[in-house]
Amino acid sequence: MIPSVRAATRRTLLALATGIVLMIPAVACSQPAGSSAAATDSTAPAAISEVSLGGAASDSLAATPSPGNGSAPDYIAEVRANYTPEAKQYWTKNLMLDFFGIGYGIVVALIFLFTKLSARIRDFAHVKARGRYGRMLIYLTIYSLLSYVISFPLGWYQGFALEHQYQLTNQSFGAWFGDEMKGLMIGIVASAVIPLVMLAYLAIEKVRLWWVALAIGSVPVIVILTLIQPIVIDPLFNKFTPLKDQVLKQQIIDLAAKAGIPGRNVYQVDKSAQTKKYNAYVNGFGASQRIVLWDTTLEGMKHDEILFVMGHEMGHYRLGHIWKGIGFFSVLSFGLFFLSGLMMTWAVRRFGGQWGFRELHDVASIPLFGLALSLVGLVAQPLSNFYSRGIEHQSDTFGLEVTHLNDAAARAFIKLGSQNKSNPEPPTVLKWFRYSHPPLVERVRYAIEYRPWEEGKPNTAFHSKE
Repeated sequence: MIPSVRAATRRTLLALATGIVLMIPAVACSQPAGSSAAATDSTAPAAISEVSLGGAASDSLAATPSPGNGSAPDYIAEVRANYTPEAKQYWTKNLMLDFFGIGYGIVVALIFLFTKLSARIRDFAHVKARGRYGRMLIYLTIYSLLSYVISFPLGWYQGFALEHQYQLTNQSFGAWFGDEMKGLMIGIVASAVIPLVMLAYLAIEKVRLWWVALAIGSVPVIVILTLIQPIVIDPLFNKFTPLKDQVLKQQIIDLAAKAGIPGRNVYQVDKSAQTKKYNAYVNGFGASQRIVLWDTTLEGMKHDEILFVMGHEMGHYRLGHIWKGIGFFSVLSFGLFFLSGLMMTWAVRRFGGQWGFRELHDVASIPLFGLALSLVGLVAQPLSNFYSRGIEHQSDTFGLEVTHLNDAAARAFIKLGSQNKSNPEPPTVLKWFRYSHPPLVERVRYAIEYRPWEEGKPNTAFHSKE
């Protein structure tokens, strides 16, 4: 995920942290619209609603010759050379800010609790409204606004100032702040239209195994968000238009036919208004499913590199990764809610008197919910990232098998990593906790070496439907 320009779903879900977080496992709501291979490391795993890759060669689907002679470029050396001191500084600062942000969020939640600010907001809501729905809406609105204001300095520095410092965006502060406000307002409006938080608290009050109810309830929420994201949420932040390059469009259509997938619209999006980084992704399902190329990717990559990127994205579709992701995170949510429930029950018994509430179903406990889900989600991060790296590797394999564009794949990965300043060889522990995609050196090496068709071996991911 690119910190400077959060993908639309991540922005929305963060704005809904006081609401949707109670219905969606913390691991699922951390990343993306989109999981981005453009940035192979992230403090959050790939979002199940969107899976993504991550740019002179021939603009055809002909197999790339094997680099078996002495003149073949040393792509691994190029990857390492591209990880300049400046790129390392950027990556290190983002790493520190991500971990600082975790601690910052914990401190903010504890301030809401131990100062009884949360309880006072609840009391104010009870004075201003009679019904449960009205009280919950007033609380969520005030809590969302205060949380945003408190977290603004960190969000501004990491999402805006740092990106400008390293020349990764030309977006004005006004435009950036406008996107932030859109995300915040979407969260508040969604809380008013769909009273998920109220239903969650009702379940906590009435159902003994409430964590089971919340885990089950998270499934349709995840499915609905996955469905509506491309057609409702994403267009609020960017303009999506059909791919304009007719030559490339026909090549992608031909590749789709070879991959055995339905003729889906391929869109380009004006992400250059927000970032200079590269990315492409597939999201949605059914009628809302689409493949999207950032205009920065179209500008910076050649056709054969983009075709491999498209092969990767088509792999996500053919291999059913969105539905598998929904299933994976739905199962994971049972454990997350169960462990969070244990933690919160103990905390209320121990500190409830100091916080101004004695029951979990008291709306004043919302900061505690966010805190518990965040901590449990952090513990689950390695498992989630392990799953995400696995499906990204499968899609890399599919892309190579359907295109045979090994050299273009390696060049595409190099451009992604160089433009996005990601660490190509992270320490193992950071790979576990931060990387939702395989590190860059691993992906480039695999792109160079994986050629089973040259040895007469069968494919492992792409199987023609003919």
